[in-house]
Amino acid sequence: MTQMTFARAINSGLRRSLDNDPKVVLMGEDIGALGGVFRVTDGLQKDFGKHRVVDTPLAESGIVGTAVGLAYRGYRPVVEIQFDGFVYPAFDQIVSQVAKMHYRSRGTVKMPITIRIPFGGGIGSPEHHSESPEAYFAHTAGLRVVTPASPQDAHTMIQQAISCDDPVVFFEPKRRYHDKGEVDESLDPNSAPPMGRASVVTDGSDVTLVAYGPLVKTARDAATAAADEGVSVEVIDLRSLAPVDFATVEASVRKTGRLVITHEAGQSNGLGAEVAASITERCFYHLEAAPVRVTGFDVPYPYSKVEMHHLPNLDRILDGVDRALGRPNSLSGLEG
Repeated sequence: MTQMTFARAINSGLRRSLDNDPKVVLMGEDIGALGGVFRVTDGLQKDFGKHRVVDTPLAESGIVGTAVGLAYRGYRPVVEIQFDGFVYPAFDQIVSQVAKMHYRSRGTVKMPITIRIPFGGGIGSPEHHSESPEAYFAHTAGLRVVTPASPQDAHTMIQQAISCDDPVVFFEPKRRYHDKGEVDESLDPNSAPPMGRASVVTDGSDVTLVAYGPLVKTARDAATAAADEGVSVEVIDLRSLAPVDFATVEASVRKTGRLVITHEAGQSNGLGAEVAASITERCFYHLEAAPVRVTGFDVPYPYSKVEMHHLPNLDRILDGVDRALGRPNSLSGLEG
């Protein structure tokens, strides 16, 4: 086991994929000599050459379009979108072409493309640098959408994404890039939990708290704080947003009888709504209270000076737990 940052864990996973398969090619703006704006690809161009780690023009549509051509020729391109809000120029190609090609060709053409997107807020960035566009892609049939929350998962899941024959949108929680954790670099991705499976991060018996990406750490902190008040919170890291591992969430809710979901994206039509609806259908007679969502607000991402009021934090998540338990909370006296 090695202590490494989240960003270094992805770098290590990319390096291993480049080593193991000569058909793996990395593409993106400034990912070569600079190593990317977050230095996630630092050193890879030096070690694998400019033909394997390619600096591209500032043209997301062109980057993804080139990746489609490479996939047709049997390569496994890994595309970096520099920031979450920069993906929209390539949105049409991703949802109209990349997601549909395997189906439209009746299985004869595969699109093993991995699209890396740093996402979420919390780093004090300007406009279009802190968005959470995951629901757009999770809604699109033909795409796998995943997000790791720990250095170990980052290391393993990036390799699993690259080896997958389906296109994978790989969301990286940018405010966790510098978080450190233990990583087993020798772990075989084929023997690790599949990237489509959710993970029970902490066991609990009173409330199920579902999170993904940057908020898994906050959810774990909430579980620790709740335990000090005698409340046992089971934290589940979804890991995969499309498809969602509802079986793991369902098993937890059948045990606890209560569900809280948290994510940075806005509440309306977000992943939390889908989880709440699906689990209500599956666990209606086991639920002791209505599911609670703790999310970002339905506004354009705010200026960096006030972004921490927009992002779900420890207090807001604990307030959601109180709501699920019927304890005094911020909405007491306002509901009903």
